[in-house]
Amino acid sequence: MADSSTSKLKLYSFYRSSCAFRVRIALNLKGIDYEYIAVNLFQGQQFTPDFLKLNPLGYVPVLVDGETTLADSFAILMYLEDKYPQHPLLPTDPNKRAINYQAANIVCSSIQPFQNLAVLKYIDENLGSGESVHWAQSHISKGFAALEKLLVKYAGKYATGDEAFLADLFLAPQIHGSITRFNIDMTQYPLLSRVYKAYEELPAFQDAMPEKQPDAPRDFAE
Repeated sequence: MADSSTSKLKLYSFYRSSCAFRVRIALNLKGIDYEYIAVNLFQGQQFTPDFLKLNPLGYVPVLVDGETTLADSFAILMYLEDKYPQHPLLPTDPNKRAINYQAANIVCSSIQPFQNLAVLKYIDENLGSGESVHWAQSHISKGFAALEKLLVKYAGKYATGDEAFLADLFLAPQIHGSITRFNIDMTQYPLLSRVYKAYEELPAFQDAMPEKQPDAPRDFAE
């Protein structure tokens, strides 16, 4: 990660955010220097007036690249892919590109929204403490079962072959969070377990891990 005085890009991130995790992996894969700006979601810093100017929804990540400000992980990843072509995040084959989009959307549309902090807090407050875990586990399990079926014809070392692409950027944070936060039994998902094991060999993925971020608590050990 570059020194903030020389960095061009700024990433507003929270160590435990899976959406920010995706973007960190992409920046690492592409070798792009950036300044990490921590936004503590537990303290509500995402709702401060200054941050809401960057993203009116009050979510991380936000990427600032010169005059460009983007506040959605999928949009950020597509922007990085268009502007910084080194280490492509998408394969050239149209079918495999589409599978990458589909797998990424299963995570970002059918799994992750059901486990974000606002949703889990609402469920616990209105349905009882601990109910949010069962809610999240149900949606994760449904999504993982679909991903196992979708990727079986395409997976190699990674989700859609022997190179890490967009689908992997979404899978790695989701699997990590599912194991560490929601106690998902990954033995039910052998394909996802295998590709997740392969991510352990990739520095770009490992350097993006929550515990390695500057805002992670010293005693954070997921």
